[in-house]
Amino acid sequence: MPQLLRTLRFWIGLAIGLAGGLLYGWVLHPAAAPTAAPAALRQDYRTDYVLMVAEAYQAEADIDLAAQRLAQLGPATPAAIVDEAVAYANRQGFAASDMELLSRLARDLNAAPAPATASP
Repeated sequence: MPQLLRTLRFWIGLAIGLAGGLLYGWVLHPAAAPTAAPAALRQDYRTDYVLMVAEAYQAEADIDLAAQRLAQLGPATPAAIVDEAVAYANRQGFAASDMELLSRLARDLNAAPAPATASP
């Protein structure tokens, strides 16, 4: 009987500890979700992001929207960001279809007129 009581106390204590830990970790003091801006991405992920923008551009054909998406990667011009991604993709041996998408986006960005700025 004492062995059974000790085992029961162990399992009850374990269940209370587990429930308390989950309550504290999930409800009372949850961990903050990490956030990272696209501008903080490594070059390989930046290139993948640019490739995704190029794929979206192929489907949508909206150069202004593509430029807005690329502007999230930093202060450089969208055309410079795409040129950098094309150079990296070329060095890494991306597929020819991916290179064509990136090249089309770069060509269209370079051909697009610069957005008008408002004068004071």
